[in-house]
Amino acid sequence: MHRSVVITGANGFVGRNVGMFLSKNGFQTIPLVRKGKTVPFGKAITSATLSESSLVSKIRNADALLHFIGQGRQTIDSDYEKVNVGLTRNAISLCKKAKIKKIIYISGLGVDKSSTLGYFISKYKAEQEIIHSGLDYTILRASYMIGHDDPLSKNLQHQIKKGEIIIPGSGKYRFQPIFIGDVSEVIAKSVIEKKFSNKIIDLVGPQIVSYNAFVKKFSGGKVRIKKISFESAYHDALHNKEPFGVDDLSIMVGNYVGNHKKLAGLAQMKFTRYDTVLESRGLP
Repeated sequence: MHRSVVITGANGFVGRNVGMFLSKNGFQTIPLVRKGKTVPFGKAITSATLSESSLVSKIRNADALLHFIGQGRQTIDSDYEKVNVGLTRNAISLCKKAKIKKIIYISGLGVDKSSTLGYFISKYKAEQEIIHSGLDYTILRASYMIGHDDPLSKNLQHQIKKGEIIIPGSGKYRFQPIFIGDVSEVIAKSVIEKKFSNKIIDLVGPQIVSYNAFVKKFSGGKVRIKKISFESAYHDALHNKEPFGVDDLSIMVGNYVGNHKKLAGLAQMKFTRYDTVLESRGLP
């Protein structure tokens, strides 16, 4: 039985990789992209707000909508409330108009009702919109997702080209990177398997690693590493100086780790180690 899925943010790192995986594994994929963007799978449909009435007939009765649009940094033109909350509301409304009963959403590891970070607050609000929508949902609270051309690796590569990698603070704070191929497989299962219905799940890899250790492994010890105080890093971020944004730093120092055993038990699949991902990409 062929399943059909609608993918918002289809030209982003997650949307592109998940879309290609699903297309290769028997799913009909319907990518939604902004004007001028292209994707290497499916027949792209242009949408700026997910609220255009013309969308409904093109995606009617799809099995699921995968909502991957997200704003990681605020700008004057694009803030968290507008993108992370507003477009999620539009995605829910679109599902109802097009008779799509399932929505799968990528949230962030560390999101909860007591969040004080602007990014997390917006993600929590988006989660609540979905939970109270009446739709079947799977909410995946993701750690850093890694693979070819992922945002974290691009940032580190950019720093390497400049001759040094900057580590704010001690670098001992931890995270739990997950391979984008594994993310794609979990999402495929979330579309098909009932046991993923109406669940919030930590989307985390099998290894907990400090930022220090990850950077060392990524660079192969072949580039200078410079540690700066968090105060200096925040000062640079507030003045839009690379390589980190304000919320990037808050997420790093948050030391967020999740429940991989629960994910592995639910998905019943073998997950890839982060060091294997780095080695397979020729890094270091």
